[in-house]
Amino acid sequence: MAENKRDYYEVLGVPKDASADDIKKAYRKGAMKYHPDRNPGDKEAEQKFKEIGEAYEVLSDPDKKARYDQYGFAGVDPNFGAGAGGFGGAGFGGFGDFGDLGDIFGEFFGGGRSRGSQQNAPRRGENVMTRLELTFEEAAFGCEKEVAAQRIENCAACKGTGSADGVIETCQQCRGTGQVRTVQNFMGMQMQSSTTCPACNGRGKIIKTPCTTCKGKGKVRRTNRVKVKIPGGVDAGQSVRVRGEGCVGMNGGPNGDLLVEVSIKRHPIFTRRDYDVLCEVPISFTQAALGAEIDVPTLDGKVKFEIPEGTQTGREFVLRDKGIPEVGNPRRRGDHRFTVVVETPTHLTKEQKDLLRQLDGTIEASPKRKKFIDNLKDFFNE
Repeated sequence: MAENKRDYYEVLGVPKDASADDIKKAYRKGAMKYHPDRNPGDKEAEQKFKEIGEAYEVLSDPDKKARYDQYGFAGVDPNFGAGAGGFGGAGFGGFGDFGDLGDIFGEFFGGGRSRGSQQNAPRRGENVMTRLELTFEEAAFGCEKEVAAQRIENCAACKGTGSADGVIETCQQCRGTGQVRTVQNFMGMQMQSSTTCPACNGRGKIIKTPCTTCKGKGKVRRTNRVKVKIPGGVDAGQSVRVRGEGCVGMNGGPNGDLLVEVSIKRHPIFTRRDYDVLCEVPISFTQAALGAEIDVPTLDGKVKFEIPEGTQTGREFVLRDKGIPEVGNPRRRGDHRFTVVVETPTHLTKEQKDLLRQLDGTIEASPKRKKFIDNLKDFFNE
């Protein structure tokens, strides 16, 4: 009989040094591919399914695997006196204990072993989400806002029972589990399957007089309005969580949460980088050349700042701790960073132009301009 068998490692498609996990994965893959429920009437698939099961039964057992590696099929065949394992006692090609592989057959037979026990267990309600647009200052320093979001709530008319008269009976067909089990005799092996109870649609309860408001569901969709405290420092794209303001839980489970996603309106002066505030401050040619005291706008109001003489356009200055407060730690703040932009005067009068020409002839070229001129001469070999 062993002459007609294929090597068990070949059947599962794994090498002889395969780990226990690799053997299990190979078995799962093959069992799902050739399971009779997926290949009805296919005798070849049925035979391969048995062959895969027999190979796994041996290679997943360390003792049987060791005997098989040493003696081949004779090491695991009781007819050869090599051991008491065999395959007959399992009733189906060596499947004795499915163990954690029962989940595979749950997929084939309508829900497996866990659905019935979980059908009426307490379940947390779903989270709901809404969006809120803030001004730059509101996001920086925090605020309190009222938001509206739709959620699932218990029906007020029936208090969430779904029954107009409050009479709820336990389903007799499934005895309150929401699942009905059937036993199938498949090739000499008894296999259980679970399906949703058709009498109660999986609820485990029968309502003879449904509530007209919620149509027996016990739940309705309502718009919920809630005040939300927005912490200072929140940034665009972040969400503020409000515990318990989501959809109502099932079977006594807790409510879900409300997630408020923040967006921020564009500010006419400021932009943001992490907790730093950025802005550009235009200054005149004269202020840049001679230096000047200017007003710098910040979140806390105008701040006097001394611009040094000879300031170039694009130079950045920093006002420490004038930025955005950190979330959860408002005593720590980012910096305010402003960049000066030197504006070139336009619409000059003839007299002003003449004065500038006279001035230009008396001003020594800056180091940057002088270096550029020298490089230019070298480039053209002048």
